[in-house]
Amino acid sequence: MLPRPLAVLGALALAAGTVAAIRMLPAGAVPAALPPVARPPVVASSPVVTVRPPVFVGFVDTAREPGFDLPAVSRRTDIRRFALGHLVAGGDGCAPKWTGLPATSPAIGGTGSPDRSADLYGSGSRDRSADPYRTGLLDPGRNPVANRIGRLRALGGDAAPVFGGPGGRELAATCIRPGGLAAAYRRVVGAFDADAIDFEVRDSAERAVVLRRARAIRAMQLERRLRVSFTLRLRSYGLGSGDLAMLRATREEGADIGTVNLLAPVEGSRLGPMATAVQAARDQIARAHGLPDPAQAWRRIALTPVLVGEDALSEPDARKLTAYAAHHGLAWLSLRGVTPRPDVSRILWRTPP
Repeated sequence: MLPRPLAVLGALALAAGTVAAIRMLPAGAVPAALPPVARPPVVASSPVVTVRPPVFVGFVDTAREPGFDLPAVSRRTDIRRFALGHLVAGGDGCAPKWTGLPATSPAIGGTGSPDRSADLYGSGSRDRSADPYRTGLLDPGRNPVANRIGRLRALGGDAAPVFGGPGGRELAATCIRPGGLAAAYRRVVGAFDADAIDFEVRDSAERAVVLRRARAIRAMQLERRLRVSFTLRLRSYGLGSGDLAMLRATREEGADIGTVNLLAPVEGSRLGPMATAVQAARDQIARAHGLPDPAQAWRRIALTPVLVGEDALSEPDARKLTAYAAHHGLAWLSLRGVTPRPDVSRILWRTPP
């Protein structure tokens, strides 16, 4: 062992010699720093895209089908959502009432024949002896179909009242008393504790009516969470100019129309023209709602084929229709008009035979 002073002097001499040797090396002889350790690139995993099956909404004409049992049909068919029509103006023009005559149309909605609703639903829904004008079925609070909404909700389902339609004038066209229109809508919404309502609009060309309706909807939406949809007729070129102007004016008044339900006539299994018309309507709806990307409008569209004959929709057509709705993420599917064959209906309902 060297004495401590000698050891320190030796270490200093070694360090100085090393520095001198490095300085004497030619340029570039100093080894380059080791390259960084290569790491495998981080590959982002692709999101799993889940195609959501379309929701089916059953339409019920409450005055024509007073015996329709919402919870019983829901248990039997797995349909969880219904639209109940139609509420129109009665009394002084500000009193909502159900409209329709009994025993003339299928329970799935609209008018037409043959009526296969009893076979499809198995609910004994036909009550041909009921006179809605005598039994009070037209009163919003006394309609037996609508009064079963509570039991439907207990099963996880729901039903939305539909204003307007073909059986009378919509309240916005007749109730011009200040505050009266919003009060009339509130009466129905409150009676059924509804969180969704629909308007089957047939007066979009009347600007005063459009603005009254929009302001009443906005007033209700400021008070509570309320989803609102408009049901509009689909034409070969999409939506009519009056309907588009109504959608824009309603948005400008601050009302939120979450869904546009397209009534699309179907005859002779001709789904191609309907798909073309829906595509055109999608672009129109995107512009009316001020959406930057037309694809964003798909989720705001519902589709309701109106069948003009029992064979207007075949089983392959029904599968194409559900696949189309699922692919584009439509809000829902429904049906109006002539009731299709049971197997076709079950495909749309996604119910096993």
